Amino acid sequence: MSTAVPQNKTEGMNEKQTRIVEYLERKVDDGKLYFKSKFMSDELGMSSKEIGTNMLRLSERCERLSIEKWSYASATTWKVEPAE
Repeated sequence: MSTAVPQNKTEGMNEKQTRIVEYLERKVDDGKLYFKSKFMSDELGMSSKEIGTNMLRLSERCERLSIEKWSYASATTWKVEPAE
């Protein structure tokens, strides 16, 4: 009988990054692909700077989502899709 503990799907992420990924996954499941940092910050209770800093890290580390800095027009926009 195996006693292996299943890996947490957000292993290696801090609490804020975990909250962001869970938020993005819910929204992507609903068909949304583009996100502005300033609107995410309102919904997640973080500053836009915290969102941006963590999104940059997640764009390099998150294996479940493809996160790309898309544009800047009054706030940074991110394109998010399920990872292939």
